Amino acid sequence: MTELRSRLITQGIQRSPNRAMLRAVGFGDRDFDKPIVGIANAYSTITPCNLGLDGLAHRAEAALKAAGVMPQMFGTITVSDGISMGTVGMKYSLVSREVIADSIETACNAQCMDGLLAVGGCDKNMPGAMIAIARMNIPAVFVYGGTIKPGHYDGRDLTVVSVFEAVGEHSAHKIGDAELLEVERRACPGAGSCGGMFTANTMSSIFEAMGMSLPYSSTMAAEDAEKAESAARSAQVLVDAVRRDLRPRQILTRKAFENAIAVAMAIGGSTNAVLHLLAIARAAGVSLTLDDFEALRPRVPVLCDLKPSGRFVATDLHRSGGIPQVMKVLLAHGALHGDALSVTGQTIADVLRDVPGEPRRDQDVIRPWDRPVYAQGHITVLRGNLATEGGVAKISGAKRLRMSGPARVFDSEEACLEAILAGRIKAGDVVVIRYEGPKGGPGMREMLSPTSAIVGAGLGDSVGLITDGRFSGGTYGLVVGHVAPEAAVGGTLALVQEGDPITIDAERRVLQLDVSDTELARRRGRWKPPAPRYTSGVLAKYAKLVSSASLGAVTDLTP
Repeated sequence: MTELRSRLITQGIQRSPNRAMLRAVGFGDRDFDKPIVGIANAYSTITPCNLGLDGLAHRAEAALKAAGVMPQMFGTITVSDGISMGTVGMKYSLVSREVIADSIETACNAQCMDGLLAVGGCDKNMPGAMIAIARMNIPAVFVYGGTIKPGHYDGRDLTVVSVFEAVGEHSAHKIGDAELLEVERRACPGAGSCGGMFTANTMSSIFEAMGMSLPYSSTMAAEDAEKAESAARSAQVLVDAVRRDLRPRQILTRKAFENAIAVAMAIGGSTNAVLHLLAIARAAGVSLTLDDFEALRPRVPVLCDLKPSGRFVATDLHRSGGIPQVMKVLLAHGALHGDALSVTGQTIADVLRDVPGEPRRDQDVIRPWDRPVYAQGHITVLRGNLATEGGVAKISGAKRLRMSGPARVFDSEEACLEAILAGRIKAGDVVVIRYEGPKGGPGMREMLSPTSAIVGAGLGDSVGLITDGRFSGGTYGLVVGHVAPEAAVGGTLALVQEGDPITIDAERRVLQLDVSDTELARRRGRWKPPAPRYTSGVLAKYAKLVSSASLGAVTDLTP
């Protein structure tokens, strides 16, 4: 009997009233001495990302029972970023990460659970679950719902980002109504998370890299049989972890986070990984800052040619060896900590022992170390008078790493998108979208609609964009997000005026408003914070609690 189980017994779970309630949900006389393992099931029909999760949760439930523990399943919410993108609803997306974390922590601690198997598929289910896992520090494993298979049209693979870009092409009169409709019809053919190396597949990949998910599980297709088999195997591994009292904070160490950053760089992952890893690290009690991402970037090349800026999707990566192959290449070249621990109880080096040191030659998805897609990591941190706390750029797919141009200033995503679709943004402009940060939005919306419209209009290589909001994992080009301090708290972004010269220099890692300090001081003296956009409800509460994006936009930051 584990130390955890002994603690639960002393809390009264063996008393008759407690037992009576448990009998009503299926406990028999012999079940009361078994560990209780929660299944956090994020199943919903709101989004294809979570559509297949119920089957995985029930498969894991059966495996947990067979392994001699008592599972208790409970639900948690989801928000579909793809459906809410470009709408007011997107304000709730990052907020949902905190709601998910809080709900899982609440259910597990209230019911005195000995372990947790979290099943998630959409962008915020994943970091939300991992934040809760790190906070509670009870034995846990994460089961990814799996990636969607690509759609197909006119000889090319489609993802949901294809639709956003097609909208921009349609507005620029590059495609007609019929083609736009066909792309829409074919882009998302079934269950699973968005198919490129967008946020969901980035998070699943780095959870595997951190040792909190099983090998190969992060790139499996949602609808393939191996995904259900992996869920059952995850349950068995969790039971072993419960019996050995292997806790998440033994796995989620500094080395695990450095492995996660290395893999995020190598796969060309989403900038959202920065925000979420900062938040998870805080929950795990690990010191992690933006500078740690920048310190690792020069040491890790981009090895994978994946969408949004590359050619392939996650199912192609899986067929080419998956995340274990990427990790083994990194390990072979000293860019991964092999002595970090996995939920299996093995070290990462042991997990990867039978994986070849170099990728197969009959595929082009994973490049060898000496022939990378990019020589250095693609996620870079920029600083300057516009971002004294930092801003995050993803430079994969950007043909220009430096530009200076006049600011085109918008105080909301909607106003910016309207200008792009109306043809009012021109080559050489630097688009500024502000008051969309964690507090100002509130909720730090993703800017996929404007960035995709810019690409669709043929301006992706000639227009820069900066924002205190976020970017979808599907965004690429010379764009800088997470600009902090945000405009709503008086960051320099709030002082930018139409036509001001702005320099974005990803090579020198500079984000600068080219206006004198004297003029900025004058403007700051006249600036007044805007009235809150929401005065009640979850968004108002979030705005009051949320920290800077440079700290992970967490809501439990202690003074």
